[in-house]
Amino acid sequence: MKLSRLSGRKVNDYLRRRGHVWRGKTMTIKWLKGAPHNVTNPPSATLYVGTAASVKLDKSAVKRNRMRRRCREAMRITVADYEKLPTLQLLISPKVASLSCDYSDIQRDAEAFLSHVL
Repeated sequence: MKLSRLSGRKVNDYLRRRGHVWRGKTMTIKWLKGAPHNVTNPPSATLYVGTAASVKLDKSAVKRNRMRRRCREAMRITVADYEKLPTLQLLISPKVASLSCDYSDIQRDAEAFLSHVL
C-alpha cells in the first residue's frame, strides 16, 4: 500500500480538531477514518499521511526534518506488511525521543498504532 500525502491547512486543522489521538513513545498520531474532504474519487484503502514538528522539539530544522522522515519511513515500511487497511488520515507529530532512539523503536510504535486502529 502506498502512502499519499495529507496536505492543506484546512485539512490539517480539521484533523487536529476532530481527530482521535494515539500517543506512543516516539510519536503522537492524530487520525480519522475516511479520505480528506478535498480528495475526489479516493482510491480504496489509502493512507493519507502528514507530519507536523514544532520548533519546540528542536531549534534546528535539520533535526526536525530528520524526526519527520524517520517517523514517516517507519510508517511506510510497517504499512507494507499489511494487506488490507481502511482509508485513514494520519497526522504524525514526532517526539524528541524519535531523534536519538533506535529505528526499531519507531517501527514498534508504528506497528502498535496500526494494531490499535485495526
